[in-house]
Amino acid sequence: MDTSKPIRSRGTESSSKTVATVERAADVLVLFAEPGSITLGVTEIAERLGLSKAAVHRILASLRVRGLIELDVNTRRYSLGVTTMRLGLAYLDRINIRRIAAPELEALSRSLSETATLSIRTGNSRVYVDQVTPSREVIMSVSLGIPYPLHAGGSSKAFLAFLDEEEVDAYLADTPLVRLTERTILDEDVLRKELKTIRRRGYAQSVSERQPGSASVAAPVFDHHGRPAGVISVCGPAERFRGEAKKCAEALLESTRKLSAEMGYGG
Repeated sequence: MDTSKPIRSRGTESSSKTVATVERAADVLVLFAEPGSITLGVTEIAERLGLSKAAVHRILASLRVRGLIELDVNTRRYSLGVTTMRLGLAYLDRINIRRIAAPELEALSRSLSETATLSIRTGNSRVYVDQVTPSREVIMSVSLGIPYPLHAGGSSKAFLAFLDEEEVDAYLADTPLVRLTERTILDEDVLRKELKTIRRRGYAQSVSERQPGSASVAAPVFDHHGRPAGVISVCGPAERFRGEAKKCAEALLESTRKLSAEMGYGG
């Protein structure tokens, strides 16, 4: 019987050690992104990752050279360095809400057989920047690029509801509540009550507030600061949509939660 064992080359062993070292270094960096881990000591890191203190010291020393980790010499605790901020900002800079939302619009429209839209905010207005319509005879279609006030319609209210209170106050102080249809909310107290309801349930609902005969549900996609980066809506003819609103809202919230996570929102 041949009992000989395969001989590993020095190059293979070196490569394996390099990969293991990189993986451990990545584990250390990821650890700082967990809740409550803004600063960490060597012992904490070693215990949480199952590494020796000597190994952790070596990893941290390497990461410090590249500015990925910083050491507070007084507390002897480590935190993420300026290079990690640069990496994070580079990632955030390449995020495009229209690009990342496109697959979700397709999926929502296909699964619900209604129109799915994306809006972005422009000051005290918002505009549709994308839509996907279903393959059925009677559908809703929106006009891209036309500004609408933030108090009229589902997508508009979904923006307004999740702005800071100061911004809501400024909007109501500076912007007349113009009527777009007979069902547009024009009373400030009624609107504020509606915004509270929207914040509580996570989405806005509208029936003929922006356009007669239309209905929608809409929810924000949050960025890494927790602010609305865009709003996704599902809309259709009012008579048909009334019976679909709850199902559409559930699917919508699932999509916006996913997109918010992709935008860096941790809430």
